[in-house]
Amino acid sequence: MNLPASFIDYTRALLGNEEYEMFADSLQQESPVSIRLNNVKWKMDSEKSLLNKVLWASEGYYLDERLTFTFDPLFHAGCYYVQEASSMFVEQVIRQYVKEPVIMLDLCAAPGGKSTHARSVLPQGSLLVANEVIRNRSQILAENLTKWGNPDVVVTNNDPADFQKLPSFFDVILADVPCSGEGMFRKDPVAVEEWSPENVEICWQRQRRIIGDIWSCLKPGGILVYSTCTYNTKEDEENVCWIREELGAELLSLNIREEWNITSNLLNEDHMPVYHFLPHKTKGEGFFLAALRKPITESEVDVDYITVTGKNSKKKEKKGGASASLVSKENLVMANGWLNEGVSDTYLLLAEGNEIQVFPRLFADELVAMKQSLRVIQAGVRIGEVKGKDLIPAHALAMSTSIFRQEAFTTEEITYQQAIAYLRKEAITLPVTAFRGYILLTYRNVPLGFVKNIGNRANNLYPQEWRIRSGYLPEEVKTL
Repeated sequence: MNLPASFIDYTRALLGNEEYEMFADSLQQESPVSIRLNNVKWKMDSEKSLLNKVLWASEGYYLDERLTFTFDPLFHAGCYYVQEASSMFVEQVIRQYVKEPVIMLDLCAAPGGKSTHARSVLPQGSLLVANEVIRNRSQILAENLTKWGNPDVVVTNNDPADFQKLPSFFDVILADVPCSGEGMFRKDPVAVEEWSPENVEICWQRQRRIIGDIWSCLKPGGILVYSTCTYNTKEDEENVCWIREELGAELLSLNIREEWNITSNLLNEDHMPVYHFLPHKTKGEGFFLAALRKPITESEVDVDYITVTGKNSKKKEKKGGASASLVSKENLVMANGWLNEGVSDTYLLLAEGNEIQVFPRLFADELVAMKQSLRVIQAGVRIGEVKGKDLIPAHALAMSTSIFRQEAFTTEEITYQQAIAYLRKEAITLPVTAFRGYILLTYRNVPLGFVKNIGNRANNLYPQEWRIRSGYLPEEVKTL
């Protein structure tokens, strides 16, 4: 790897000659591969002993070799997520400082590693809003969160400045801000090519604008998690100092263990608890994190979102909002039968157009407020779609973890070859004795999706845009 000369000079001065040489040597090594299990869907039990634990993440594991992820049905079923180990450190902030249900914003969320992780460790009863500014990346984010399966999620596609319409709305904001990408040099050769001192200057200024844009959305007393995948102190320590001095934030210390080999601040400032992951010390890529609390004494407008949404709800009803839906009462009754007992106590069954969705009752008013101010592309779980006289179960229903009553459908366990064919959106042939109608396919007893069996064939209901596009299998397939 040919590192830029100015990067070498800066980093050598930052770390010192001896440590820089160890750092540079680590960049010539192969990147470790790590995954994070979705323990609601997949428990490995004795097989876990074959994997190496990521010490700071409850469900994080290193793999001895890279799997053929594209051709692993369990990956597509949301049983695990391929995530860089260092970035799993976000879990420690949530576990140590978030004890009650919250509304959390993951501001720069695509492709979804930190969002799916946060959703797994947030207290029950929390709502996660995952945002991505780039439209096509927001669709990937929605796909990954759908596969992960938690219903208490909203996906938005907005610029950070758009959130200023929602003052004091979030209890926690994770800002994994765009950066110069120094921590990705080993994994991404393009990051090396695109790096320059000029780009570092652009990045730290952009990062401050982003934090300035979303600061009013954080409630007084709320927590900001600031992170980057770079080593540069201009984007890391100096920006944290700016947040502390200009915005009045309080830096929060995290309890960490010595064996994690996490590096403290590189500016050697006292009373500055920040956390660097350097690849010659920790098994992972470059990562930086700081946790800060917003002053609780700030005088900000406390918006009554219930009042606001109540007014708008009445306006919508006058325009015929509910009556304009193509969903009948019979459709709603059928959809409710697909849900676990008691789900309707905590979740609303919403009809929009020809679709039925489920969303947590507790945050119904907040959802309306978000729809007024943001581009909401997904909220809760899509249950089904009305076409003609049929209510077609949605793929998101099969992926969901806490609301789906699998017993509502006949299931068929399929082979690996059938699973790959299904994920390619190909036709599936089931036994002649198979039930006629909507069937839930499972692979290794994990829901994979729906088909409609019409006898001579089963119509594949896997989302077209998510299909495996490759028409061949590698000579050697390695799966979990």
